[in-house]
Amino acid sequence: MTFFLFPSDRQTSALLASAEDGPVHMLNMLRFNEFAAYPTDHPNAGKGLTGADAYALYGEGSAPIFKRVGGSIIHSWVPEVLVIGPEDEQWDRIFVACYPSKSSIIAMFRDPSYQKLVPHRTAALKTSRLIRMKPMEIHQRFSE
Repeated sequence: MTFFLFPSDRQTSALLASAEDGPVHMLNMLRFNEFAAYPTDHPNAGKGLTGADAYALYGEGSAPIFKRVGGSIIHSWVPEVLVIGPEDEQWDRIFVACYPSKSSIIAMFRDPSYQKLVPHRTAALKTSRLIRMKPMEIHQRFSE
């Protein structure tokens, strides 16, 4: 499995170049480390925290910033059974975050208080996916 924790320069450029068209829906797929992988000089190193514990610290700290920029969680799941897909791509949490605009995402990522929380996210995750989603009108058939 390839590990993805941060966007590449190309992915960041694509997000920045995308049209500013109102709400932004971001699909988040997370796989936690069994134990949090903090750098040895981090205060939480060696405390025996799980990846889920570290992500909870990230979530607790980032929630007020997320709310301040207008973000909300619109769906959240704990996957139960992989029915189709590679067995090495298991996920621990999947959720959709909604931001009022692309600029609100950028404001959150650039916030100095948010930046201080990133080590918790990094220690927590074995891999992740973050995908900007475009809402579609719901139809009765899958093909529309």
